[in-house]
Amino acid sequence: ITESTCKTPFAVQLSNVYLSILALFCFKLFVKISLNLLTYFYIVRGNRKEAARISAEFYDYGQQHRSWADRSPLHDAASQGRLLALRTLILQGHNVNVLTIDHVTPLHEACLADHVACARTLIDAGANVSKSLDSPLHAAAEKDCTAVVKLLLDFGADINARNTEFQRPVDVAPPSSLTEGFLLLYEATPRLLSQSCRQCIRSCVGRDRLHLLSHLPLPNRLKNYLQYQ
Repeated sequence: ITESTCKTPFAVQLSNVYLSILALFCFKLFVKISLNLLTYFYIVRGNRKEAARISAEFYDYGQQHRSWADRSPLHDAASQGRLLALRTLILQGHNVNVLTIDHVTPLHEACLADHVACARTLIDAGANVSKSLDSPLHAAAEKDCTAVVKLLLDFGADINARNTEFQRPVDVAPPSSLTEGFLLLYEATPRLLSQSCRQCIRSCVGRDRLHLLSHLPLPNRLKNYLQYQ
């Protein structure tokens, strides 16, 4: 009886810890659902400016200060391949480079799930294809998503980037896979001058201003070239 009595306080403390974790999870879930509903309400009312403000305050803040939320609505839409929802969120003003606490971007999610259209939409909106360490290219190569790998390389991803284990994308691709073969061939093929010039111009414009390319006083053919159209 004495031994059982001594163990009771620890069991109670352990139970309190589990309850605290559960309460925190429920609170975060409640806040996330509330924010989504509030944003949707403003969209229905036609107040996109207020929806963008909510997005900037609760989600974009995590870009520089590490998001307290595990995932943003962009992460969910990208991972599930919901292209229309993804475009709507971008129009609301959500930051396409927002990070989770594990430093995962929406583009990472699209690459991991092999959603080429979602990845292209994020890149067009200014998503960073050359994130240091575990890059989107590493994620796509590891999952053998050849189409996404090609897309990322076309938009300037670094084929020689190293992840946290000092591996290149070709090193994490499944052995003898289509992606590994494609990466090896890409490494051995000289880059086209036209491709290098396009990437240089887009880099000078800046990711945050890529959406303005269509408004430049240039011939349509040149604007289409700069936008990969």
